[in-house]
Amino acid sequence: MVICGILVEEKDIVKLKEIGVKDSKQLKPDKRERLAKKIKDIAERIVIKRISPKVIDRYNLNFLELKNMAKIIEKLNPDIIYFDCPVNQRGIKKYCEELKNLLNKKNITPKIIGENKADKKYEVVSAASIIAKVERDRIIRNFKKKYGDFGSGYPSDKKTMEFLRKCYNYCLPIIRTKWRIKLIT
Repeated sequence: MVICGILVEEKDIVKLKEIGVKDSKQLKPDKRERLAKKIKDIAERIVIKRISPKVIDRYNLNFLELKNMAKIIEKLNPDIIYFDCPVNQRGIKKYCEELKNLLNKKNITPKIIGENKADKKYEVVSAASIIAKVERDRIIRNFKKKYGDFGSGYPSDKKTMEFLRKCYNYCLPIIRTKWRIKLIT
């Protein structure tokens, strides 16, 4: 899993829109690559956190995202945080409160705006999503050099699921072992 945070001056957010930043899932890989380079020129700072399958297996995904977002925010120290909240609509307020509590322990008190699908609404969230996706794509390319073509790495990909069926018992470091068995049988 890759999580990214970027710090952009308020006056520069319009530049993100001008270069065509939008939800990373709506962009082809080559377009994401080109945008990532431009985003890096616009952003004041970028922080990327990579979480291994081994760590993901050990903890709850929401906990990991919360903890790593707090670490990113601590490094960026923004006035306002916009983020794509990984919980359902009913859980957003609680999730934002948990993030606020983690940050308050470090005396960091930004305004927090967490929403579902924030990457479709806020250019700064889209930009961070693009950087994270480009980094994930790079990691996947490197894994493929070592382990062969296993598809996209997403459970919705038939090629990925076939790879998991064949290699699940080998405990490769790129495979999460705590997936529900229903997903891979």
